[in-house]
Amino acid sequence: MENDTIAAVATPPGEGGIGIIRISGPAAEQILRRVFRPAGGGEAPWENRKLYYGFVTEGDRVLDEGMAVLMRAPGSYTREDVAELQLHGGSYVLTRALELCLEQGARLAGPGEFTRRAFLNGRIDLSRAEAVMSLISARGEAQHRAAVREMRGGVTAFVRDAADRLYEIQAGLAACVDYPEEISEEEGAAEMIPRLESLIAFLRNAVRERDSRLLHQGLRVALAGRPNVGKSSLLNALLGEEKAIVTAIPGTTRDPVSGEMNLDGVRVLLTDTAGVRETGDEVERIGVERSLRAMAEADAVLLVLDGSEPLRGEDRDLLARLPREAAVVMNKSDLPARAELTDTEHEVLTCSALRPETLEGIREWLRHFTAVSDRMEVTQPRQLDALKRAVGFLESALETAKTLPPDLAATDLQSAQAALGEITGDRVDERLLDQVFSRFCVGK
Repeated sequence: MENDTIAAVATPPGEGGIGIIRISGPAAEQILRRVFRPAGGGEAPWENRKLYYGFVTEGDRVLDEGMAVLMRAPGSYTREDVAELQLHGGSYVLTRALELCLEQGARLAGPGEFTRRAFLNGRIDLSRAEAVMSLISARGEAQHRAAVREMRGGVTAFVRDAADRLYEIQAGLAACVDYPEEISEEEGAAEMIPRLESLIAFLRNAVRERDSRLLHQGLRVALAGRPNVGKSSLLNALLGEEKAIVTAIPGTTRDPVSGEMNLDGVRVLLTDTAGVRETGDEVERIGVERSLRAMAEADAVLLVLDGSEPLRGEDRDLLARLPREAAVVMNKSDLPARAELTDTEHEVLTCSALRPETLEGIREWLRHFTAVSDRMEVTQPRQLDALKRAVGFLESALETAKTLPPDLAATDLQSAQAALGEITGDRVDERLLDQVFSRFCVGK
């Protein structure tokens, strides 16, 4: 099936100024000639990479006017013949134009199938293929920068460097095994052990799971507190929009309400939780349980207190529950201060949800959690998993080399090499490819 011709709409669904249909495979030019008629009549010469104006037709009927381009192999995204129709972005037009391509022999492409062909045809490695989807799905500047680095070969260069160092270790081990009269086991182990230790440290330094999760999922922050301390107002003020309903009635927020803001290029996911208090209302009680769960699962917690009135029992109970990664927010600083808080180890921030200029302290505190290195070698969760497995195999090989004949470490060294190969796609199976490309959108 990888030698047939595929087609798909490559632009998002809905109405838009332009919609693109992409065709890739050996019959791409033939299908293009059958569904698209260049203006002026006659047969177009279809020069490579030249944009032609004309009409998509079905029989004598014109479906739409637009542009078409043919990119012949190997100078295309997939290294196959690729044709694109650039039409008006209406749902019916694109659906019918795609149907015409399928009627002429194309098959509907699956998720990520164009990029999968680019990988299988050697245009990009697997890490760069994943970077394509990261670039498409980037919702913050930091994730975008990381995706661009990966597309330009940052991951590939790192893995190739590690793999070369591992090959050198394996070559030294092979020499020890093949020429025992010249290189003793003790000499072989003495040379292999420091190299393994250096490579393990090199790879461990690249395993930054927290930074990876920040890039791809964002920082999860829970706004907690008893009812009517101003959590919803604070959420709206930080987001700059009316996301949560604000009333003076206790218990208005029953389900968590979430919103997203951007802080130094990193997504911050703020969740306004239900006010925590003892209640006989079954629905509100469920909301309180969800609030406590949100606090436990968050990366950071902002405990909101009403600074205009003395602390209550619910406030002190919540202070006792606070995790280490938390700050106390004394809200309503526009009113006379009446709350006294002297017995907390957490940072105390003062603000008023009604005065945006007072919120900078909260943003500054959150910045402690959003710092992501611009030098991350590996960011994708799948790649990090492979990297961790490689480190595990190398650690096992190191332990073997320290206590047993070094040739017994060969299997672990080979397994480590295979794990590194999974990152770039040097060693993959069909199941791994299905897993990677199932996360892609159709048309890319």
